[in-house]
Amino acid sequence: MKRQGEQGLYLVLISVHGLIRGHAMELGRDADTGGQSLYVVELAKALAEQPGVKRVDLLTRRVFDSKLSTDYTRHIEPLSERANIVRLDCGPRRYLRKEVLWPHLDGFIDQALQHIRDVGHVPDVVHGHYADAGYVSARLAGLLGVPMVFTGHSLGRDKLKQLLHKGVSEEAIQKQYHICQRIEAEEISLGTAALVVTSTEQEVEEQYERYDNYHPRRMFVIPPGVDLSRFHPPKRGMFKPTIYQQLARFLHKPALPIILALSRADERKNIISLIKAYGESGELQNKANLVIVAGNRDDISEMPKGQREVLNQILLLVDKYDLYGKVAYPKHHQSDDVPILYRLAAKSRGVFVNPALVEPFGLTLIEAAASGIPIVATNDGGPKDIVRYCNNGFLFDPLDTVELTEKLLRLLNERKLWRRCSQNGIKGAHRHFSWPGHAATYLSQVARILDTKHKTHVQPTGKSRLPTVDRLAFSAIDNALLGDDKSLALLMAYIKKQGRHTGFGIATGRSIESAQRFLKKRNIPCPDILITSVGTEIHYAHHKDRLVEDISWKHHIDYRWERDDLQDLISRLPGLKLLPATEQRDHKISYAVDPNLAPTIAKIKTVLRHRDLHAKLIFSEEKNLDVLPIRASKGLAIRYLSMKWGIPLERIFVVGDSGNDEEMLLGDTLAVVVANHSGELDRLKNKSRIYFAKRSYAEGILEGLEYYRFFDEISLDEQPTDADIEEAYLEEGYMIGL
Repeated sequence: MKRQGEQGLYLVLISVHGLIRGHAMELGRDADTGGQSLYVVELAKALAEQPGVKRVDLLTRRVFDSKLSTDYTRHIEPLSERANIVRLDCGPRRYLRKEVLWPHLDGFIDQALQHIRDVGHVPDVVHGHYADAGYVSARLAGLLGVPMVFTGHSLGRDKLKQLLHKGVSEEAIQKQYHICQRIEAEEISLGTAALVVTSTEQEVEEQYERYDNYHPRRMFVIPPGVDLSRFHPPKRGMFKPTIYQQLARFLHKPALPIILALSRADERKNIISLIKAYGESGELQNKANLVIVAGNRDDISEMPKGQREVLNQILLLVDKYDLYGKVAYPKHHQSDDVPILYRLAAKSRGVFVNPALVEPFGLTLIEAAASGIPIVATNDGGPKDIVRYCNNGFLFDPLDTVELTEKLLRLLNERKLWRRCSQNGIKGAHRHFSWPGHAATYLSQVARILDTKHKTHVQPTGKSRLPTVDRLAFSAIDNALLGDDKSLALLMAYIKKQGRHTGFGIATGRSIESAQRFLKKRNIPCPDILITSVGTEIHYAHHKDRLVEDISWKHHIDYRWERDDLQDLISRLPGLKLLPATEQRDHKISYAVDPNLAPTIAKIKTVLRHRDLHAKLIFSEEKNLDVLPIRASKGLAIRYLSMKWGIPLERIFVVGDSGNDEEMLLGDTLAVVVANHSGELDRLKNKSRIYFAKRSYAEGILEGLEYYRFFDEISLDEQPTDADIEEAYLEEGYMIGL
């Protein structure tokens, strides 16, 4: 594949979850479709307009769901001449909330690799948005050998803190939000990223600071951009649009100033505190109407639990304070209604309120500012910077309804103050938050990280038969090839019979020397590819079984690998004994572990991250620890080879038997777990494209090859019966015992 940079930058943005399209964004439909969705679409369009940018692809998940628009089924949706939304298959076809997407992200990575292969150019940068896309981007950027950019948007540790403060148990939080997995994905993202883009200084100082991989020198604040062409102050003679009629039917005095709140029906948005403040202040009720636009709904009883609870609370509070005729809460609104709502509030000399408990971004505040509405907002995250830049309103403690009431009344009562804040907001929004300015600043930071130390040029290594093969089969050695010599001989004959279009490789934790001794002892011809030392080394078989190492892979995995510092630090930890020199490699440090004395893997990771040291820790058989570069593993090596030799992952067969094979088995490869596997792999049962064989050792490999019909037209749907498998083995002259 070529690199785009010579002709212009190729940028890949990733935002996995939510409903993303280029028009009529369904913002507020659910907790996963909010400001982040709009941000990534606008960022893609703005970057594509910048000089020196050739192409921008925004990768997201493709969804086939009868309850949703068919827009989300389109593979590619152009945003402009140089920008596209690219939707990739990931897990079940239906729409899923982000918390249940984790098991399917390895498949998304593999689909992203295939898309980049189809494009024919390696991107210059991969930018992940939110924790799930951060995990995807860390893996993808590592495989491609390009720098990664990360934006967390909202962070798991902050969410955990808020939920614990509200009295939710850790067990309930984990069950609902998979918070541990999310936080670990954020740690991985921060440890991999060459640049972390944040919206506010508060994010850097108060939210990212809670992470082990907190290294502020890699973080840069770029205030978010807004498409200000849609947002402007009201003009004289403004007509009363349809949305006004919807509001008016709720209100006794529709001409009063509007206190406007616009957000998802999400508990974190704290709409309830706003209603309480309004309900407990007779002066506020006399001065203004309250308009709450909390997404779209048909039947509250059929909505997701979180939204249902918030909307029911709204209705109960309206009734409790007898706010009928004073509060409007329309059931539906269109994307095009949003700018009109701002202008209606500005024309009425009203106020826009964002009372969220946590607000890392504050997009609606910028839109309101550009529309000429003074703001009252939570003193958290983005609003602090927006009010500092624009000087167009007040901040308040989101848990203090008295303070909220006071700030609202000041703006409603003091006409000069209202006018000054309105004008300041219009000027400040254009000066500090336009998309062209945001994109230009973004690219200046990207230029800073685009250097050769991040990049790996994937080039073929000498002569090889690999360019002629159209499928590859990989197996582990111990407990897979090793264990049953009779079925091993049959397997080798079976593979040899397939001819020159089938390649064979091994992927093992053993060193290359140990692997060669095994092959020689069993009279096995040298495989086409040997992935050894837990994926840190790749060798190719050449003339007369001479092995040639893939030097590009060595350079590739050298990223952030500080072997001496890692060994010095880890060797001083209790319960870890460095194995003999024969077990050590340039990119692998191996230890024997005393589980009674050694710290947990999680604690070792924390120690390394605090020191800005980066490594992948692989604990196997409850007694061995391998320390590898963050870009190395057997699974990543296989994906590297897929790209290098142009063999789709759907045509790569892999066999595993132990926990250190897990990464190799996930994703779009054709995976088989032999029956004699270790219990560490049991959690992979029922995952797609992982077949658990009924037989052990090489018999299980043969069973898996037949299951996928690997040497014919590869099948992912038809599952052969035991009789089918038995017949295939009988043809080879060997009876498999049931």
